[in-house]
Amino acid sequence: MDFKDKKVLVVGLGASGKESAAFLLERAARVSISETSALKDIPADKLAWIEENRIPLEAGGHNMKTFLAAGLIVVSPGVPLEIEPLQAARRAGIPVIGEIELAARFIDTPVIAVTGTNGKSTTTELIGHILAHTGKKIFVGGNIGRPLIGYAGQKQDRDFVVAEISSFQLDTTKFFRPWLGLLLNITEDHLDRYPSFNAYALSKFRIFANQTAGDFAVINGDDPVVTQYVSKIPSRILTFSHKPHGEGAYPEGNRLLCRLDQETGETYSLEKVKLTGAHNLENIMAAVLAARMCGCTPSAIQEALETFEGLRHRTEFVCEIGGVSFYDDSKGTNVGSVVKSLAGFDRPVILIAGGRDKGGSYAALEGMVRNKVKALILIGEAGEKIRRALGHLTRTMEAGTLPEAVRLAYAESAPGDVVLLSPACASFDMFRSYAERGDIFQEAARSLLKKQAVAI
Repeated sequence: MDFKDKKVLVVGLGASGKESAAFLLERAARVSISETSALKDIPADKLAWIEENRIPLEAGGHNMKTFLAAGLIVVSPGVPLEIEPLQAARRAGIPVIGEIELAARFIDTPVIAVTGTNGKSTTTELIGHILAHTGKKIFVGGNIGRPLIGYAGQKQDRDFVVAEISSFQLDTTKFFRPWLGLLLNITEDHLDRYPSFNAYALSKFRIFANQTAGDFAVINGDDPVVTQYVSKIPSRILTFSHKPHGEGAYPEGNRLLCRLDQETGETYSLEKVKLTGAHNLENIMAAVLAARMCGCTPSAIQEALETFEGLRHRTEFVCEIGGVSFYDDSKGTNVGSVVKSLAGFDRPVILIAGGRDKGGSYAALEGMVRNKVKALILIGEAGEKIRRALGHLTRTMEAGTLPEAVRLAYAESAPGDVVLLSPACASFDMFRSYAERGDIFQEAARSLLKKQAVAI
């Protein structure tokens, strides 16, 4: 694509927006930026960069004329596609794409793309870890780390690109075609952005839309929604499942069996693997299949599995206080994720949940709360909605802050219990991100640990 003197509007000034603008500037495009944040709320370093590059900036909202004057619009994933300026631009025939689509048109390296409601980040990082461990040169990014456009704009000297891709990013793709696409699962999420669960599910399946018979798809054979739409996948399919099947991967006791054809199989020991829980077993199976398709040997994959430490805020052990274990699962921003996190514990759980509601139902948590949750501590905007849905199933309290919730949870606990932060909600009512929420939880737990030590 030739961008010389083309008027391109970048909508949103997050990480992907800034890198998209920089990429376009290098190609002599006439770039402007539209951002809803007020000028005073935009970080000083970004403002300095915009001024240095003489980029016209529209802050504090979107102006219809700005959108209709563009020749191309590159929209950030956090911007709803239903806003009227974008709708008007589309009606006027102005192309609207996202950063992933922009990057895809300039990347020649084979792309491994990972999507799903839960497990994307862990699986993406695990694939990257395995490939790097086996000597492959890789770029890991997308919805985590550096935006994909960052690789498109640099020397493309990697063997593989491994990218986490969200549904919001897939919504603005047209020609994006990963050589290997992974769909881990589909459960209710982001229903504040989608008109229906079906619309959300179909968004996830866009990861396979442009694949051909020469490409590969790794899918969850146990997920009823994934299997419902499997006929939409045009590439060769490898399946991971908790039940024995043909091509793909499944567990046998404390090992993993992987078959790349109907006749030969490989086994991987799980005894020394640090990732635990049924949800992480699914992530491991998906990553092993991806690594094998990339040419990694079974012995090298085994070594890499045993050295992977996992990611922060994903059921991360924090500390133990008086026999009570504290776990940070702040990344558990939807109900399906919390179900899987709770399933990994065989001890009574004091669950801290709540935040900004995402439009789904909490009904899927009923069984877990009834059978595993000793007490439920609620925070944030969704507290009352969660109380109505689940409060009758266990002892339920509300806390004004996360540190207060930690103190209440510990007061409700006994030796052998687990205090788990797994919110089932977004973080933006009280925090800048799920990471900040997790950090504050960890700080509160460790502060409590110090106080208990002093008391002793």
